[in-house]
Amino acid sequence: MASRPRRSRLCRALLTALVVASVTVPVSGAVRPADVPAPAPTVPGALPAATPTALAERYAATRADIGAAARMADDHGDTKRAGALRVMADPARHLLSFDGRHGGRTVEVVGDLSRADRIAVLVPGAGISVDNYWRLKGGAQALRRELGDRAAVVAWLGYETPATVSLAAATSRRADGAAPELRAFLDELSSIKPAARTSLLCHSYGSVVCARAAAGVRVADIVLYGSPGAGVDDVAALHTPAAVWAGRGSDDWIADVPHVRLQLPDTDVGFGADPVSDGFGAHVFEAGSGGHSDYLKPGSVSLRNLARIVDGRTPDAPRA
Repeated sequence: MASRPRRSRLCRALLTALVVASVTVPVSGAVRPADVPAPAPTVPGALPAATPTALAERYAATRADIGAAARMADDHGDTKRAGALRVMADPARHLLSFDGRHGGRTVEVVGDLSRADRIAVLVPGAGISVDNYWRLKGGAQALRRELGDRAAVVAWLGYETPATVSLAAATSRRADGAAPELRAFLDELSSIKPAARTSLLCHSYGSVVCARAAAGVRVADIVLYGSPGAGVDDVAALHTPAAVWAGRGSDDWIADVPHVRLQLPDTDVGFGADPVSDGFGAHVFEAGSGGHSDYLKPGSVSLRNLARIVDGRTPDAPRA
């Protein structure tokens, strides 16, 4: 296992290379692999009423769309994608929406949305797709177990995440495109569950998405964890009445990413201020000793404190 100083040097060198490449290579010219074809979804975009009957009908209709996408992936010869979709189409799963095109987007509920009085919306960062969606689903399940039966966790993969090591992961372009979709979803969720206490939990690059969507959304909390920066200088720039929290595990390599932002003619590179710094102004919570992918790990300090925030309770403060 590499030592932390060695990882630190590697991560700094990697981000520097991305910044240089972003400056010298047009972002629009980045080459992407061909998408696996998928049919257009048949389920309407608007959320149904939060009743058991309406939700069951929605989940069944979305399951049919996933099955159609799995068959098309099979026809295309992509057995990995087809297999991932068949797992997702399990009748026990509760998917509010699915669109298999352009890498895939999906929104899944873990728990009973009709009964929930607390809702956590998870927004993932770079590297999450339909093919490895189990990573996001596992975190949602762990958080739901920590919260208990009166809570629901929504895994919101509502945008095309950038690859973990890519030019796109160093710019806000994907976040700019995702933010209106997230804002619209949260508005609809608030309409169908007006009495529920809703929190927005944003991991890594997902914190940039949440920051872009923050103004005007009706949530109790916005939580930035494992964040490279939110693309703003401080909490005031988010223009939100929500409580803003930030946490970072002591072994998270994201701590070594330089907190800079370079403005280019058609985008920016880097995400600026560190959300756990004093100057940013967030409420900082103890996130334990985990790494970048460990925040929702069962039994972890970070998971316990994230659940406390969703519950409306005070999390542990960082250790001195």
